[in-house]
Amino acid sequence: MPLTVLSVAYPFAPVGPDSVGGAEQVLSHLDRALVQAGHRSLVVAREDSAVAGELYPVPAAPGPIDEDTRAGIHGHQRRAIETALRDNAVDLVHLHGIDFDRYLPPPGVPALVTVHLPPDWYPEAALRPARPRTYLHGVSQSQHGRFPPGVPVLPPIPNGVPVEALAARHAKRGFALCLGRICPEKGFHHALDAAKLAGSPLLLAGEVFPYPVHEDYFRSEIEPRLDRSRRFIGPVGFRRKRRLLTAARCLVVPSLAPETSSLVAMEALACGTPVVAFPAGALPEVVEHGRTGFLVADERGMADAIRAASGLSSDDCRAAARERFDLKGMIARYFDLYRQVAA
Repeated sequence: MPLTVLSVAYPFAPVGPDSVGGAEQVLSHLDRALVQAGHRSLVVAREDSAVAGELYPVPAAPGPIDEDTRAGIHGHQRRAIETALRDNAVDLVHLHGIDFDRYLPPPGVPALVTVHLPPDWYPEAALRPARPRTYLHGVSQSQHGRFPPGVPVLPPIPNGVPVEALAARHAKRGFALCLGRICPEKGFHHALDAAKLAGSPLLLAGEVFPYPVHEDYFRSEIEPRLDRSRRFIGPVGFRRKRRLLTAARCLVVPSLAPETSSLVAMEALACGTPVVAFPAGALPEVVEHGRTGFLVADERGMADAIRAASGLSSDDCRAAARERFDLKGMIARYFDLYRQVAA
């Protein structure tokens, strides 16, 4: 039978096909899949989001995202959720934000929380919600093992990417590529230094969100490392991202955080491009060392891997993405879980 699912996004980033964050991309894929399958999709998200279902908008943060701003936006988020639940017979609420505990709906409708980030980034009380019929799960085996002992958590649902939509043919170029949110834990300054050691051009694409720490990081660690060969090109939409990923010599993922997944690494492989990464968190679950990329320990190893990446097979990368990271499998698992939780 058709379901009505209320998806609740992190309120400080827009949802849509061109989303930067992994949680927003996963929500966007599920929103479109629900509509295509004949279900109802309701989405609480920032007002500039682009959704396939029905949007319950939350205002964008006015200026820097500090504690006062957060409190105001969380109030808007709670009111949007209340309105959606009042106006619709919702079968399930699916929450995606790291701050989900600030706007859990009242008891009643079952709630599923996808923990997209490392569990120790959440208050432990948030991982043990007192609200009845509230279920948590992660997105990788590596992350699953990091939940505190005794926290009830469902089996993980690994992320997936639209492998078919990422298929494109562009001539390989000599540049390395970085993609993502520009913030300290992503470690992009290491990629810039490694590319310089390798004598390789590098393009850094992504968005600097208005958090003071992110803006300070860009000014102090990224801008001084930019030059004619290593450039920051800002945020890119899906089509430009696909073109860049397909043309790049390699994708560099220098994350310093215990990554719970890596959608951009999966996207690179779907485009036929190997991945050079630090072995942080779940990245060893994504990158097959010596076949679809290289896992390295430091900047020197990263520089060597950037030079060696052109010797890996694009066909092997695409085959791995088709076999392991196709979006269809992720959606099917979520739909099965939706039916179980809603029942």
